[in-house]
Amino acid sequence: MRTTTDGRSARWELHRQQRRKELVESAIRTIRSRGATVGMDELAADAGTSKTVFYRHFTDRHGLYQAVAERVDELILRDIGRVLGENTKDDELGDLDLAPRSVIHAAIDAYLNLVERDPELYRFIVSAPIVGTERSGNAAEAVANATGKIAGQISELISAALVDRGNDPAPASLWGQSIVGLVRAGADAWLAGLAGNFTREELTEALTDLAWSGIAVAWNRPST
Repeated sequence: MRTTTDGRSARWELHRQQRRKELVESAIRTIRSRGATVGMDELAADAGTSKTVFYRHFTDRHGLYQAVAERVDELILRDIGRVLGENTKDDELGDLDLAPRSVIHAAIDAYLNLVERDPELYRFIVSAPIVGTERSGNAAEAVANATGKIAGQISELISAALVDRGNDPAPASLWGQSIVGLVRAGADAWLAGLAGNFTREELTEALTDLAWSGIAVAWNRPST
């Protein structure tokens, strides 16, 4: 009897995870088509279900936002791996036998690729309008958590490259956070039409130059 119960629990958990994934993908499609300020009624209608079902799987709007942000996080990491030519999957970053500047360039390009490909999804992530001020957290906190994860991924990439070249990886976390701040400011200006006529490739190069010119000094400093 216990084996049967465990089997049912495992099947239910698998079903629950699959349903969460379907609802997240549906939410992303709705955000793309209806815009970043989409509401729960529209998300539920497009998913062919009710708000109650969403809340059952995500607890509240903040939980749904986090799930969407995690999916976007996966897409950015995938794109970084693709740019680097690595077989990146989930949290596996692979071996980084690459020029240090290439790591910075790949991270920036992946971020801007999301902005260019999915502007409404990007706006949803960096403003979190759906979260509001509900009890589980406000929009600013939610955005900080989401962008913090992106910064963490970039920090891991930088750290791996530093170690590969015999450097101290201690600055990696600070650099990752700083690069995300730099790129987000540039991306927001670009999206608002305040960055001239830069293509994504040109903006990637410009921001990489800006980030790398400072990092290179510390990166190339001999270890003591």
